[in-house]
Formats: sequence, structure tokens, C-alpha cells
Amino acid sequence: MALLTQALMDIESVSGNERAIADAVEDYLRALGHLSVHRDGDSLVARTELGRAERVVLAGHLDTVPLPTTPGSRGTVPAQWDGNILFGRGATDMKGGVAVQLAIAAQLIEPNRDITFIFYDHEEVEASKSGLGRLLRNAPHLLEADFAILLEPTNGTVEGGCNGTTRFLLRTRGTAAHSARAWMGHNAIHDLADVLSRLQEYQPATVDVDGLAFRESLNAVRITGGVAGNVIPDAAEVEINYRFAPDKGIAEAEAHVRELLEGYEIERTDGAPGAKPGLNHPAAAAFVATVGAEPKPKYGWTDVARFSELGIPAVNFGPGDALLAHSDDEHVTGQAIRDCHEALLRWLSS
Repeated sequence: MALLTQALMDIESVSGNERAIADAVEDYLRALGHLSVHRDGDSLVARTELGRAERVVLAGHLDTVPLPTTPGSRGTVPAQWDGNILFGRGATDMKGGVAVQLAIAAQLIEPNRDITFIFYDHEEVEASKSGLGRLLRNAPHLLEADFAILLEPTNGTVEGGCNGTTRFLLRTRGTAAHSARAWMGHNAIHDLADVLSRLQEYQPATVDVDGLAFRESLNAVRITGGVAGNVIPDAAEVEINYRFAPDKGIAEAEAHVRELLEGYEIERTDGAPGAKPGLNHPAAAAFVATVGAEPKPKYGWTDVARFSELGIPAVNFGPGDALLAHSDDEHVTGQAIRDCHEALLRWLSS
């Protein structure tokens, strides 16, 4: 299993460059013979067709964030072993999870539930490019299910639901002037001081949703402005990211941000709703019982939200520590991958 993870990691698949890994996964799935396989661009759906009373989805994305640029970084490609630890891009996010999907697809010819395996491109970029979103538009019938598990890294613990996310651009306007005669202009960058002060003083909420405590966050994530070292800037903008609990939708999240930053020019540029945990669904409860650990909330946004919008309860469960995702030191242990595989195998074959 860990060697399968390594083989997947050795195929560089930064978002937009998933063709090679999608080809490899397709060849693997078609060679199994007991699955129906559908390809849409660089996304794949493989399904058992056994007529079981229940169908579950095991889903994972094939792409990674860009490779690190820090000299000597081990979170790159190809993968490297250090004892039982596998270093490299995608180790936790999420080629260990994809390897578990592929292993189960090969091993479970007669699972106790019908299984839909989904492998998709463009997860690590803007939502409009998502391969899963494209599958939902082009072949929604292939994704119908009673329950879904997204094999994002969770350290082997079930993480229910996810926070929603929105991004905004806040703009300030000034008057350009020579910096030697600054009194002739108005500094748009300086006007951001009040905005940053409001964000710094903001106290994010922790919201209980179906028994899980979702912690929110609201932050400035990027600032731009100015044209030259001797010109008073006449325009500036700050990008703001709000991660909100799944008790509210995008419209409520936007209203909250606008209220906090009242008086400023604000444009919402992106948004994705969160997902409630859905742990009271029988299949989810049975899976949680199999894993055994106390469920936790998922603070980051994941594609469980897409399944939730379809009315399909979904959780996150996969090998590796999410805190290592996208890092220069990204890694996963072989044991974590095996433990995830064994838990899913028990649940799908008992």
C-alpha cells in the first residue's frame, strides 16, 4: 500500500497536469475487470454493480499544489523514504488516500455495499475548475449514493462536515501625487490601516453544529497597492478570506463580513458553502463505530460540501496529518496508510 502511494507520488500531478496520473489510474481500474469505468477529462468514476441495498462513495482528488521552491525541501517529487516515513508532494494531500481507494477497488470484488470510486482533477484550485463539479454536471447519475467518504487527511479520525469559505476584495481609493509633495495626494494604502485593525481585533466564533464545534476564522490574506517608490498610491486592495461554520450559507457569511467592514467598497470573488456533519445517518454511524475514535469537525473546506448539496451525507477520513498538507515537509507514515485501509476494509466487508 505504501509502495502504491509512492508510485502515485512519483507521477507529478500539480493542478492542470493530471493527465499522466489519470491515465495510470484508468489503466489500473480497467485491468481489474469487475468495475464499470467512466472517464470525463482527467476524472474517473469506477463502480460495482452488484445490486446491493446501499451504495457508498469513496472519493479522492488526483492533483497536488505546486512543488516547493525551498532548496533541500523533501516535500517534492519524486517521493523519498526515511525509515517508515514517506516524504514528498501529495503524501498527505492526498495520494495516500488515493492509494487506499485503489487497493480496495482491487481487493473487494464482493463488498457488502455497492461502491463508487471517484478520482478527480483540479481540486486544489478555484471551484469553477473542479473535476468533481464537472462530473456532477456531465454525469450526475454516476455519483448517486447513500453515503460518501472523502479520503482527505484526517489522521485516521472521522471528520464530519466542513466549514464554508468565502473570499472578498476590499478596495480603497486615493489621489496620486509625488511622494515629495504627499500633501497634494491621498494615500490609499494608509486607508487600509483601519481595515486591518478591525480584522486584527475580530474574535472568531466557535459554533456547535450537530454536536461538533466548528471554529471560524476571518483574515487578510493578501495586500496590493502602489505603482512606484516615489508616488503616493491612489488605489489599494486587501483580499480577505472568511471560513464560516456550516450553520450559515454564503449569503449570511457575506452579510457578516460586510457588517464588520461597513463603509468600504467590497466585492465577493468566491464562495463555497460548508457541510453539516450528517453523522446521524445510519451508514455514517456504522462507519464511525467501525473506526472507533471520537469524530471531529473539519475546519477546512473539502468536497464533502458538494455531496452534502446533493443530499448525500459525507465525511472526511484518510491517512496523514492535514497540518502537513502543502508543506515543504509533507509526509505520511506507511502505518497510517495501512490503518486507514484496514478500517475501510472492515466496514465494507463485515
